[in-house]
Amino acid sequence: MFSLSCLHFHLPTKKTPKKKNDKTKALDSESQIKKKTMPIKVLSSLDAARIQWYHFKAIIVAGMGLFTDAYDLFCIAPVMKMISHVYYHGDSINTAVLSTSYAIALLGTATGQLVFGYLGDRVGRRRVYGLCLVIMIISSFGCGFSVCTTRRSCVMVSLGFFRFILGLGIGGDYPLSATIMSEFANKRTRGAFIAAVFSMQGLGILVSSAVTMAVCVAFKRGGGGGSLDEEEAPPEADVAWRLILMIGALPAALTFYWRMLMPETARYTALVENNIVQAAKDMERVMSITDDISDETTTETPPPPPPPLPPSYTLFSLRFLRLHGRDLFAASVNWFLVDVVFYTSNLLLSQIFSHYSDKPSSSTAENVYDAAFRVAELGAIIAACSTIPGYWFTVYFIDKIGRVKIQMMGFFFMAVVYLVAGIPYTWYWSKHEQTKKGFMVLYGLVFFFSNFGPNTTTFIIPAELFPARFRSTCHGISGAAGKLGAIVGTVGFLWATEKADDGDNMNRMRAAFLILGGVCIAGIFVTYFFTKETMGRSLEENEHQQEQVNNDESEDEPHIVDGQSSESTLLQTQ
Repeated sequence: MFSLSCLHFHLPTKKTPKKKNDKTKALDSESQIKKKTMPIKVLSSLDAARIQWYHFKAIIVAGMGLFTDAYDLFCIAPVMKMISHVYYHGDSINTAVLSTSYAIALLGTATGQLVFGYLGDRVGRRRVYGLCLVIMIISSFGCGFSVCTTRRSCVMVSLGFFRFILGLGIGGDYPLSATIMSEFANKRTRGAFIAAVFSMQGLGILVSSAVTMAVCVAFKRGGGGGSLDEEEAPPEADVAWRLILMIGALPAALTFYWRMLMPETARYTALVENNIVQAAKDMERVMSITDDISDETTTETPPPPPPPLPPSYTLFSLRFLRLHGRDLFAASVNWFLVDVVFYTSNLLLSQIFSHYSDKPSSSTAENVYDAAFRVAELGAIIAACSTIPGYWFTVYFIDKIGRVKIQMMGFFFMAVVYLVAGIPYTWYWSKHEQTKKGFMVLYGLVFFFSNFGPNTTTFIIPAELFPARFRSTCHGISGAAGKLGAIVGTVGFLWATEKADDGDNMNRMRAAFLILGGVCIAGIFVTYFFTKETMGRSLEENEHQQEQVNNDESEDEPHIVDGQSSESTLLQTQ
């Protein structure tokens, strides 16, 4: 009995843990707060960082990808003019082949945005970033080395294949460039930095036109171009268009080394990989950060980083759709609408202004090089006078006015221009030859307000709204929707104006302008009712804004806003 009573006495002491006193509980609470708020301090340091040399370096390195993207996508218009003379003996390329040539790279771009946007969230921005650049370099050379020099069907199929692969690399560069720049930037000038990256697209369009004109002049002086009434273009012309395409690989190749030296973004390392120590070390490598963050993360030998916490919700789950579905819808639809307008107008400049050309299309003085030169010259004028100024107006005003206001303003003025061009087109613009310069100025305003407006803001907003683990994927989805809009606009415009006489063509052009004006009006409504402003807030504040509104906080995923509010929230939950 004695032993049993002793056993009965000792058993509860083994099962019942000793209660912690108030001091121990306070220390544990303080330790948990410190552990959970460490990411807050690291990311707050990024948000409050002063503008440094690395910010400008990141703009150049990331921007050269957009530069290459624009060069490769927009050089195809004059190149197709040259191919029509080399392989079609001066006849117009049939609509099916021409629309496929324009659409194939855009389809590849949409595919690349989806695939590499997803991979950017799964394996890291930096790893996928270099792969996209390699694809662009190889495929640009592949376009120039398109097999066959005698059979046009073989050349067009080969060119289409390499243009699709090129589009994959270009598509991957879109979400990764925007995401990387947004995660490196401070919250005060984040919009300007992302807009500066995107503005390199305008420079790429200008350089594409300049290179095309230089190659045409050089080959014309060196070997002659052959007039349009000749049966065949000179053999050198087959080299000229290939050279133009291959030159597009040079900017990407020149920036590959520096792109590989870029560390992974601190936000991805801290929030997705859950490695706060490595995030702080990566920041120290490239930027000056506050000493207290550096000291806290480096004075003691840290334990191995724990595996990333499972997310509280997955992509396209009901909770994701409830919290971020509206943002994804707005970003995708706005990008679709603006690309219908932007790519239609940019790729088809030569057709829109063929009525206003100083030289009739049947002129025997124009040869293969002159035909491509005129298309490139028109593109260069629009880029220098409208496109590039529009980009830099956005860079200056984006963090002063805000994304939503600039996007609505751009859509509004684009709609006004298209309605002014379209309503009187058949009885005024098409009848008065002396007004061609006025029409060009009017049409140039479309590109100015497109870039000082939705073309730039649709690139910025998706990089700021979504959680870090979905940011690249959601940007890729939004961009892919835009490229589908580009295909719809470009191919639709080509087929709508196919084989029409002058009177019918004027009516079709008028209808096209009015439709594009209607598209811009739709963009105003989508922006006003569905798009949220992201100016002046950290990426984490934008991410959790909707969660706070819905009072739908998750215990598995603590909110990272600013240091003070997050710490107070944690203290209240202890």
